[in-house]
Amino acid sequence: MKLQHSLGGLQNLGPVNVEPRVFVQEWEKRIFGIHTVMMAESAHLTGALPQYPVDTLPTTFKETWTWASLRTGAESMQPFEYFKYRYYEKWLMGISQFFVDKGYIMADELASLTAHYRTQPDAPLPERPNEPVKQQITDYLVKGDSGLRPTAEAPRFASGQTVYVADPAAVDHTRLPGYLRNKKGTISEVYPGAYNYFVSTGPDGIGEPMPVYRVAFEAADIWGESLSEPNTTIYADLYEVYLKQANA
Repeated sequence: MKLQHSLGGLQNLGPVNVEPRVFVQEWEKRIFGIHTVMMAESAHLTGALPQYPVDTLPTTFKETWTWASLRTGAESMQPFEYFKYRYYEKWLMGISQFFVDKGYIMADELASLTAHYRTQPDAPLPERPNEPVKQQITDYLVKGDSGLRPTAEAPRFASGQTVYVADPAAVDHTRLPGYLRNKKGTISEVYPGAYNYFVSTGPDGIGEPMPVYRVAFEAADIWGESLSEPNTTIYADLYEVYLKQANA
């Protein structure tokens, strides 16, 4: 991952924000809601578990939008720009740019509406009741979208086995924390079945469903003795493609 998503062990970054509230301002709830609606209407749900009637859903939204879409936008930001904005501000920018890029709204129209609500914050928002979509959102919130898939292939690794983390080519979006690259760990659990991801990461290696493992790392092996508390173990869930045999 890029700098802003790979902070493990980096020094002199300033105090850690320990804000306990999920939403600091009211508008952040709406941004989370928009993201949730987009996921509940996403085209990728046609192949999800459980299955959803996306093909017959009465909505004009016909795109794929997942957590990967949101993360890819954030990870592509210039690091200093990333640190400048708060969490849901980055969500807002990514979602807005997505709708502009896909032609759902023009940039000047978005700017005009933004100016309108800034000067009239209590102005009513558009409301278009759509009961099937509301039901879809409720079902999605309850049932979710599982990446678990059946597989006939046996996992390459077993519990207790020593492995090393791979160092694949850098891509726009990865599920591999940067601070774990090339580190030694031990398989602590082999999850049953195989798992896919919302999108293919290309050269990074995630594509077809594959086994996922919980891997244990000694903190000192990651950050060194001087920066680690004694007897500390770090656990990470990693796709099989990110692991290689200790003697490989």
